[in-house]
Amino acid sequence: MAKVNKLDLALDEYKGGKSTLCPGCGHDAISSVIMKAAWENSITPDGIAKMSGIGCSSKTPAYFLRQSHGFNTAHGRMPSVTTGANMANKDLNFLAVSGDGDTASIGIGQFIHAIRRNLNMLYIVENNGVYGLTKGQYSATAEEGSQKRKSVPNELKQIDLCAMAINLGCSFVARSFSGSRKQLTALIRAGMSHRGMAVIDVISPCVTFNNNEESYKSLQYVKNNNEELHGLDYIPHFNPIEEVEIPSGGYKEVKLHDGSYLRLETISEEHDVGDRMMALDAIHNADVKDKHVTGLLYFQEGIPTLDETENLVDTPLAELSEDMLRPSKETLDDLLTGFRA
Repeated sequence: MAKVNKLDLALDEYKGGKSTLCPGCGHDAISSVIMKAAWENSITPDGIAKMSGIGCSSKTPAYFLRQSHGFNTAHGRMPSVTTGANMANKDLNFLAVSGDGDTASIGIGQFIHAIRRNLNMLYIVENNGVYGLTKGQYSATAEEGSQKRKSVPNELKQIDLCAMAINLGCSFVARSFSGSRKQLTALIRAGMSHRGMAVIDVISPCVTFNNNEESYKSLQYVKNNNEELHGLDYIPHFNPIEEVEIPSGGYKEVKLHDGSYLRLETISEEHDVGDRMMALDAIHNADVKDKHVTGLLYFQEGIPTLDETENLVDTPLAELSEDMLRPSKETLDDLLTGFRA
């Protein structure tokens, strides 16, 4: 008999269609983790809205959560479409999957404004440093000096999406690697539980154009040059913390909005996830050494989300009756008079 979650649903209920990506693509590993995370968090599939733009990464929502809502938007426009959907039905769990081109190039302005508005969503960037659908040109996140197959080294400075998100005040910022299944699972589960915008930049090697030794985003390079800030474990709100095995050595627990915990087990030096400058220093220090720092970089709870800032009613707008949504002529006249005053 298949194992079920708290909703009595088997993992098969969270699967999607067959992947058409290149065999071995890191994006498929991320899709697998997303399915497992949503299942383990016991989120109903029809309570999730999958949002994406254009690119290899933005094809992946077809490969998981087939029973969920989905919207594949125009290139770079996913954050604004998600904003509208979120305002209409704030009770859905918004799961956005984008790529380094969709986010760091054509969609960078929309990415910035989604962060400053603190849109309540999990935003996963599947970052491979190249445009895989258009023959592998360097993207804006490709590191200076990195070299893909059959090309000269990249000469331009990269955009670090995690550093940008932290500087803009994003309340949950993490970096992971598609080959680090345990770490990535814990981060995605926590991101799903976070109240506010959660950004996870996932290094996801492109096996076709960018998986050679000279590439800083190749599978082997990331394995050899990955500096983990901490080990990660996620404890959902429906599992009492007393029942969870306590690790030996130092650890810190971060409590999330819904009562879940993200446990950070210290591996090397102490990293305070609530210290913005320490997070930026960790990114900078790794960059200087041509390494990747992974883990939960920055976290802050309690920042008002966009629906709270806009004082939306408790009932999602999509569920309000026409009588509730359409003001009477008298009410509208009073409202317009107030604007003219």
